[in-house]
Amino acid sequence: MNENEDENLSLSLHIPEDRISVVIGNKGKTKSEISKKCSVKIEIKSETGEIIITSTSKNFDQYGALKARDIISAISSGFSPERAFRILDEETLFQTLDLRNFTSSSNSTNRIKGRIIGEKGKARKNLEELTNTFISIYGHSIGLIGNYEEMKLATDAIMLLIKGRSHKSVYEMLYQAKRRAKIEKLQLWEN
Repeated sequence: MNENEDENLSLSLHIPEDRISVVIGNKGKTKSEISKKCSVKIEIKSETGEIIITSTSKNFDQYGALKARDIISAISSGFSPERAFRILDEETLFQTLDLRNFTSSSNSTNRIKGRIIGEKGKARKNLEELTNTFISIYGHSIGLIGNYEEMKLATDAIMLLIKGRSHKSVYEMLYQAKRRAKIEKLQLWEN
C-alpha cells in the first residue's frame, strides 16, 4: 500500500480491487461510518483501487485522517470492518508485516502462512487470544490490530514461528508474558 500526503492536505493509498467493496460496505455504510467517525471525506476510484482521504474539519485533522487511513488499510488487509473499527480507540495501532521480507520463495511464504494460521485456524486464534490482538493473514502480509504491548507480543510470537520455533514453545512464551503482566498489574495495585 502506498501512502502519500500531498499539498491539499489529503492522504492517498492503494488497496486491492477485491477489498474495495468491503471498504464501501453494504449501501456505502462502512465508508460513511469511517467518514463520520474520523471527520474525513473518502473518495474511492474503483478502477484503480486508489482511495483519497481528505479532512472535513476546518483545520486539517491529521489524527482523524491517519485513523481513517489505518482503518481502510486494515480492511484492505483482510480484517472485517468491525475489527478494523477497534483502531478508533486512541491506544490501538495497526501494523502489517510483509512475509516477503522473511522468505526467499512463494513456497516458503505459503509454509509460514500455514504455520501462523494453523490447522483450521487454530494457531491464529490462539495467538489472538493470548496477545489480545486481531490478526489477519491476507496475500503476502500479516495485519495486526492491538495496543503497543499487545502488538509487540504478537509480533515477537509471529517472528518465532517464522524462524521455525514450535507452536508449543511460542504459546509457552506467551503464557509466561501474560503471567508477568498480571503480576506487574497486581504489584501496581498494591503500591
